Amino acid sequence: MPRVNRTAEEEEARRENGEFIESLDRGLRVLQSFGTEHRPMTLSDIAKASNLSRATARRILLTLQRAGFVAGDERLFSLTPRVLALASAYLSSNQIVAVMQPLMDEISTRAREVCSLAILDGQEAVFIARASPARVFSAGIDIGYRLPAYCTSVGRVLLGRLSNDDLTSAIAAMAVTAQTPETVTDKSIVAATIIADRNKGYSLVDREAEPGFRSISVPIRRYDGAVVAAANIGAHVDRITTGEMIDRFLPLLKDMATTAKPLLV
Repeated sequence: MPRVNRTAEEEEARRENGEFIESLDRGLRVLQSFGTEHRPMTLSDIAKASNLSRATARRILLTLQRAGFVAGDERLFSLTPRVLALASAYLSSNQIVAVMQPLMDEISTRAREVCSLAILDGQEAVFIARASPARVFSAGIDIGYRLPAYCTSVGRVLLGRLSNDDLTSAIAAMAVTAQTPETVTDKSIVAATIIADRNKGYSLVDREAEPGFRSISVPIRRYDGAVVAAANIGAHVDRITTGEMIDRFLPLLKDMATTAKPLLV
């Protein structure tokens, strides 16, 4: 079972910061641990996933249960809908989402495909907004969904904001593994591809992150030119070729990015 562990940077910050609240950190790790399984979890499952003792995990679960974030019967525990209030607070306070959502709705309708918005969180691209035309049903990629940055079009666009030296260091620190038979796992090639995509102004990834799925992404810049997000349009390989993606979708994405730039501060 995957564990919710601190990164090296988080651990260093904890040691150096005398105001670090260990109990809050543990509670957040318990909440995150529910994302490692798609089912209710036992106390042992949660303790293992969050790297805590059973006694500590139990006290945290009972606290979260009293606060209404967790439901359980002493044997199985699950999150309650109240947890969505945390995500809602982020989304409602995020200016990028507020600006981008109506623009994404418009180009999703014009492209007749799903349009998504992602930000970089460590080594992963996290999707924070999504627009879908009525005729398209798409499972899997939704708000909060995470994918490795090195093999996704949004992730490569976001990594492209790094300097060449910082990018090389970031790729070197990643565990680059094959997500599909098409995934590029040579780190030097991944870095070179990201630099080339930066120069082109877009990234197109073909079946590297998910089988049978390709996507094209552009950077979303704020008023001063800094890259703050990446927007993509994706489709199943049966519906569109890579050439059609460049011809049909890239102009839509670039126009959207141009419209959004002066609105993002």
